Amino acid sequence: MNFGNGPIGVFDSGVGGLTVVAELRRRMPGQDILYFGDTARVPYGNKSPETVRRYSMEIGRFLVAQGISYLVVACNTSSAVALEALEEVMPVPVLGMIGPGARAAAEATSNGKVGMVGTRATVASGAYAKAIERVRPDVRVFSQPCPLFVPLVEEGWTDGPVVVQVAHRYLDALLREGVDTLILGCTHYPVLIPVIRQVAGPGVTLLSSATTAADALQGLLPESAGSGEGSIGKLKCYVTDAGTHFAEIAERILGEPVGELVAIEEERLVVP
Repeated sequence: MNFGNGPIGVFDSGVGGLTVVAELRRRMPGQDILYFGDTARVPYGNKSPETVRRYSMEIGRFLVAQGISYLVVACNTSSAVALEALEEVMPVPVLGMIGPGARAAAEATSNGKVGMVGTRATVASGAYAKAIERVRPDVRVFSQPCPLFVPLVEEGWTDGPVVVQVAHRYLDALLREGVDTLILGCTHYPVLIPVIRQVAGPGVTLLSSATTAADALQGLLPESAGSGEGSIGKLKCYVTDAGTHFAEIAERILGEPVGELVAIEEERLVVP
């Protein structure tokens, strides 16, 4: 398959997808990346599947119009309910979060008990459980929606007693089930890994969907992709609401300045 020479397009409902971008920048430093964070409409996890599909299609078409050669759906909610629709209409290859994470979990678990935390929409879709069952039917999946995690990350609340208390509220039930592997089924959640690790303990393997997706994409692209030969690829970020926190949180996630930041009004998005 010819992936073309254009930048990789990555989108999410907010800043969370930048965890995927950070992984791609580390592995393929010469690769140009266009990122779209739908910060005016975050979070996606409490919206209907129809609305999420519409938002995802608008953003996908917008990024394609910017000349991308590959589309990464760095949003587990969009991956769960909109991936097939995107694959049908996008003229470029599309990668979602669910498949790579499910395969990694099936390989990682020793006792056949996998926990998955995500948004309400991702959990309700059952996408991870179905994907894992296709790989390893013997694995039991215990899912837990964590609706407060995304707004905490978007507000920059990534540590402290309040965040620990929220994490216990969500994770304790999964830990009582004896899960030995935990899928962080939202690209916002890796930002909370220190707290999640503190609550889950050292005996639970944490799988970041950002890392597993980057692994999968790197395996699909030519070996020379993003090698850079000493150059650093460009990073351009589009957001529907620049706000006051995006650049600050983005820099923390990326470990570098956010680069070019462009605010896009929702009306400018391509309507399918």
